[in-house]
Amino acid sequence: MILLNSKKRLITSLIVLVCGIIIFILGLGTTGLVDETPPLFAAAGRAMSESSDWLTPKVNGIFRFDKPPLIYWLMGFFYSLPKNEIWDSFGTLSARLPSALASLFLMLMIGDTLFCWPQKGDRQFLTPIVASLGFALSPLIIIWSRTAVSDALLTGTLGISLLLFWRRMASDKNDQCISAWVFLGLAILTKGPVAFLLATLTLTFFLLSQSDLKGMLRKINLTKGFLITSLISIPWYILELIKEGKPFWDNFFGYHNFQRYTSVVNNHAEPFWFFLYIMILASLPFTPFLYHGIFTALKDFLKSSKENSNITETLYLFSLCWLASVLIFFSISATKLPSYWLPAIPAAAILLSNSFISLKNLNKSYLYIWIFNILILFGVSIALFFSNIWLSLINDPEMPNLASELISYGIIFKAKLFLSLLTLVAIILFSIKSRNILLYLQILLLIGQFFLMSPIRKLADTSRQLPLRNISKLILDIREGRETLAMIGIRKPSLHYYSRQIVFYEPNTEEGLINLSERLINDRRKNYEDQPDYEYKSLLVVIDEYSSRRQQWSKINHQKLGKFGIYNLWRIQKSDLNKYSKFLVKSGYKSDWKNRKVEKF
Repeated sequence: MILLNSKKRLITSLIVLVCGIIIFILGLGTTGLVDETPPLFAAAGRAMSESSDWLTPKVNGIFRFDKPPLIYWLMGFFYSLPKNEIWDSFGTLSARLPSALASLFLMLMIGDTLFCWPQKGDRQFLTPIVASLGFALSPLIIIWSRTAVSDALLTGTLGISLLLFWRRMASDKNDQCISAWVFLGLAILTKGPVAFLLATLTLTFFLLSQSDLKGMLRKINLTKGFLITSLISIPWYILELIKEGKPFWDNFFGYHNFQRYTSVVNNHAEPFWFFLYIMILASLPFTPFLYHGIFTALKDFLKSSKENSNITETLYLFSLCWLASVLIFFSISATKLPSYWLPAIPAAAILLSNSFISLKNLNKSYLYIWIFNILILFGVSIALFFSNIWLSLINDPEMPNLASELISYGIIFKAKLFLSLLTLVAIILFSIKSRNILLYLQILLLIGQFFLMSPIRKLADTSRQLPLRNISKLILDIREGRETLAMIGIRKPSLHYYSRQIVFYEPNTEEGLINLSERLINDRRKNYEDQPDYEYKSLLVVIDEYSSRRQQWSKINHQKLGKFGIYNLWRIQKSDLNKYSKFLVKSGYKSDWKNRKVEKF
């Protein structure tokens, strides 16, 4: 019996692994980096690898204290592998692998946990697959797991840590709870104190719901565990504080943690209920099952609280505490972003599997939930058939031909075909009262990753990033005397990443022109791979089509060197730039670069 279970466990893990590779890994390095934030992470990781400075993240000649170093260390590790420039020509595979692997490992952990600890009413190995796919097929997880930022890595390390905590509490063995605390330390090294706070909230809510509080605390070994987490996570913060002092303290703790939580940063103000809305989007198209799973978990908890509950059957309650912790914590935050919801999605996926188990019985709940879900699929299909109405509303200055390209690439047609097929299959399976309808639709969505997502990513890369890669190549070919490089108007950090040069970013306003003139004299910076000659007579300017029409820029004498997409490459004489800058100053305009964070994205 043990051998049979081990075989089934291995088969389940292999199925989950293959599904995860399809969703997260395939085609990961075939497109360029997506602006604005990923190139900053990638540039910092690559800089660590090439400069051998693994302590302080740096981008574009300045410190980047936005996030702790784990994401940069992992990116830097992949950039350091032999022949990286051959198997990762865009540099995107190295930058994205930490996110993709974190989600893949968490997906495996979700499946393995539900296999080893089947919950009440579950008597088959399909539930672990449903839960794993429920996590991996979330629209937010699909996007962020293939993006070179730290959010998916936080979700992976924190999610694995929380599941390991629950597994230790549910286990009868006397093994140590070291691995859970190790992953918590890694989570803190990924995003900072927020990881510790979310873990603390989740464990507190869950432990308070249990009668054997002392026994649970003894199992997770708080004293030893806290020491392990501290030894992993704290040393870097101490070393960075000793090395950089107040700038690090003010930037990382003051701005990126305290100020982001207590005040609105970068205009990301949203209402208190924002994450209830994001929760709906993050679980599409199976959102009704999430709410049914939440309701079922609450009902089972209220029922079990009157009886002696079995700790091995509390995974759904634990997931409910997990989801509630993220919801409460970030709803209170003044700054709100959709990515803040990612740490809750593993819990949502487990709760979705609770609905899968509960709806195995063909009752009224099954009827209502599936009618609602089919209506969602049908609604999306209808919206695609009326795409000629809403496509005309798309107005992206960086992709002016997006609407026509969506049609010419066949993406709209493929989306219509796929969603119509998905809706039809759902109706057929519902009519024959299939018990595994949710799993079958998840498999279809998995297939849709090939059918739809690949051409969408290719179109986005061709329209938005290819022009920047091409103009970066041109810059490398025609640069004279280590000329300085500036980007005016639309700000793209990928220009720095691909050109490997210091880039001065300024708006297309009169103040932006004055700023650039002053910064070339006063804001001189360098890094390990680029040391511009600030005394050279000319500079290179990348300026978008809209900004180039502004009076203050069009009047400056410039040499047109090339154009890719909406971006132009000019060569400007510094004497002409300084002359027009002085004219604007006399006209009443003033620089403002000293009063703002010039490299803020």
